[in-house]
Amino acid sequence: MSQVSEQKAAVVEKTVDLLRKYDVIAAANLYKVGSGMLMDLRKSLRGQLEIRTVKSTLMRISMERAEKPGIKEFIKAVEGPNVFLFTNGNPFKLAMNLEKSKVESFAKAGDKALKELTIPAGNTGINPGPMISKFGGLGVKTRIEAGNIWVVADTVIADKGDVITADMADLLQRLGIKAAQSGLSLKVVYENGTLIQGESLILDVPSYRRRLMEAAGGAFSVALKGAYVSPATAPRLLGMAQQQAKMVAVEAGYVTPDTAAEIIAKASAQAKSLQAKVDAKKPAQ
Repeated sequence: MSQVSEQKAAVVEKTVDLLRKYDVIAAANLYKVGSGMLMDLRKSLRGQLEIRTVKSTLMRISMERAEKPGIKEFIKAVEGPNVFLFTNGNPFKLAMNLEKSKVESFAKAGDKALKELTIPAGNTGINPGPMISKFGGLGVKTRIEAGNIWVVADTVIADKGDVITADMADLLQRLGIKAAQSGLSLKVVYENGTLIQGESLILDVPSYRRRLMEAAGGAFSVALKGAYVSPATAPRLLGMAQQQAKMVAVEAGYVTPDTAAEIIAKASAQAKSLQAKVDAKKPAQ
């Protein structure tokens, strides 16, 4: 018992040091994360953060000793097995990097489908037997050919977000279809007393980029209509002003090297139109 207490005291002491060194504490779910994956993650993110596996009770004690605010809310949000990441970096960037580091894996019963799952048509390479009933139970039409089970047509067996059953997980694994991901998923981030939920940390970058471009384009159009001069709008405003001045000059018949050709062309067109009208009124011979 004395040895256990000493080990816990050492963990608390080290955790307190980390809490005082770093402003951001991220709690990640350990589900489907092996020791090898954690080791690889430590190597890839070395210098950016520190990773520690700490029990929630010891984390609470450590935060109390480090005099951190909002301890109760944070501990409540990290129930279950966790790995804690300590950093002074941007929590959103951390979440995006962790998301990119995830690898495809075979789904287990109880997992949720990350996307629409389809069993493709063709030879499954699986021998006839009990597996036929699993295909049928999932609504997949099959036939037996050359000693193997063949799927008649592409068949959707789950939509995004559906819970994967035991039979579905077994079938997907036998077909070599990886329908899950392994990697750290952030539950919550604690930054100077503020909590940010994990799902709020994953940003849809293409969507934000598109919206920013749309906003920039709209602002540029408004600035042009309002004749608001800036480094971005000045060239376009000058070009528009030059074009409008030229149109006024041509309409007024003001001859310059820039307008002469258009004024002559306009006069020629008017003369031809007038000639056509005169010819139309001449009495027939």
